[in-house]
Formats: sequence, structure tokens, C-alpha cells
Amino acid sequence: MPPVCLITGATGYVGSRLARALVARGWTVHAVARRAAPPPDGVTPHLHDGTTEGMGKVLDAARPEVVFHLAAVTTAQHREADVTRMVEANLLFATQLLDAMARHGVTRLVNTGSFWQHHGNRDYGPVNLYAATKQAFEDIVTYYVEACGIRAITLHLSNTYGPDDPRRMLFASLARLQSDDPELAMSPGEQRIDLIHIDDVTSAFRVAAERLLANQGVGHERFAVSSGQAVRIKDLVRMIEDGTGRRLPVLWGGRPYHPREMMQPWDKGERLPGWRPEVSLEEGIPRSLPDERKNG
Repeated sequence: MPPVCLITGATGYVGSRLARALVARGWTVHAVARRAAPPPDGVTPHLHDGTTEGMGKVLDAARPEVVFHLAAVTTAQHREADVTRMVEANLLFATQLLDAMARHGVTRLVNTGSFWQHHGNRDYGPVNLYAATKQAFEDIVTYYVEACGIRAITLHLSNTYGPDDPRRMLFASLARLQSDDPELAMSPGEQRIDLIHIDDVTSAFRVAAERLLANQGVGHERFAVSSGQAVRIKDLVRMIEDGTGRRLPVLWGGRPYHPREMMQPWDKGERLPGWRPEVSLEEGIPRSLPDERKNG
């Protein structure tokens, strides 16, 4: 029988693509949400009332064999108003999920980490408050692994991109630019980034879940999900221009580098066993541009 899973963040870009990919493979997919929002087709939604007890009711209703935790509040540079909602989403909600799993006999978790946890190419160096909350939750995961018998894999994702991406991520923002738009002020563009296509991201989540379902690995494992194909932002812009046949209105040096800017991608993480990236930038960029922007 295909596995039964529960996804948090299933209405976000990565979560919704993961849900669709699993449904297409025959998985039974449930989603937990903190507000009413239509999930992807084939997904059974469960509204969370904000309590740990309510999370337990969601788990009892879904009865998942594995949980994918993707829900998060993400900001590159947080404002004062972001602190409460970021801590509530990234720590309180996430811990409620883990505690309910432990109390209701759900023992497999695929958690989502970020390349932003690795400023200066270090094992841990938070770029921003978001990255610090992700690391804090990983420590909480380790407690539940050691004390409650949870088995967990955390996937540290590089920059993700793909088609129909509504986010304000770098690639998506550049792909939506029109030649006659006002110039977009950017840094000097010398930083190197690692872009991983959404199809490779969803396959990594599935492979991680299959590893847990097969009872491989022990404790709390952490793996990097990256393409291994670092590119300067200036060169990324050129590749998008080649794909669209249009000049992008970018003003290089129009803003300074951000504080704690990552000038090179984290490249010290262990790769998830049984997974490797399949989509190169040369393939992925044309597949990810809006139809009206593609060259020809």
C-alpha cells in the first residue's frame, strides 16, 4: 500500500509541489493548516486550532506514517512586527507538531532546514533571525529524537526555484521582470548562489521519507539538498536574459550587500543517500520561465 503522510505548509510553493508529486505517486496525502485555504487537488485538509491538543486530533484523524514539516514564516531581514509571528510559526507551531507526534505514536519526521543557517560556509552561522529559529527547532527535534523515539531527517535546502513560483525569491523576481520595468537596484552581484530546481527538491523529500519508512539511519540525520552548481548572480541574470532574449533592467551596485550577505554557498553538507540532483541550471531555467518570457 502507498504510504500515508501529513504535510505542514502544503499551500506554500514547495509544500504544494511536494503534495502534488506525492499524490501523483499514489500516496495518501493529508495537510495541516493554521487557516482555511484550499489545498492541492487530492489532499485532505485539517484545520489546526492553535493548540497542542488540537494538533493531536489532526494526527489521530490523518494517522500518517510520516510527517513532512515545511510550514514557516520566512523573512530575509526581519522587522519588529515579524518577531512574534516568526517565533510562533517556526517554534511554537513546530513544537506542538513534534509533541503531538510523540504522544500519538507518529515517529517519522522529515524537517526543513535552510542554507541560511550556514553563513561563512560554517556548520552553523545564522544569516538572519529566520535561520536562528530553524536551528533552534532542530535542537528541539534532537530532544524528541533522544527522549521520545522520534526518527528525523532535516533537509537543508539551497535556493529553490521552478515554474509558476509566486514567491519574492531571487529567481522568481528576476523571471518576472520585463524589459520596460523600472531598473531593479541590486548588489554588485558577485555573490555565488546554489539554485536547486523544485523537481529535485520534491524528490529529495520523498527519498528522505522512504529512508525513514525503510528504517534506515538512526536518530536525527541532517543532509544538504543542493545542485552543487554554484553561479554568480551576475551570471544568473545573463542566463535568464539568454533564455528570454531580452535585457533585464538590473542596476548593478544600486544597493549595498546586505549585512551578513552570503557570498558563497554552503558546500560542506552531506548529501542525502539515494538522491542526486537531475535538473541542471541550463535545463531548469528555460523550464521555469513564464511562457510569455521564453525566447522564441
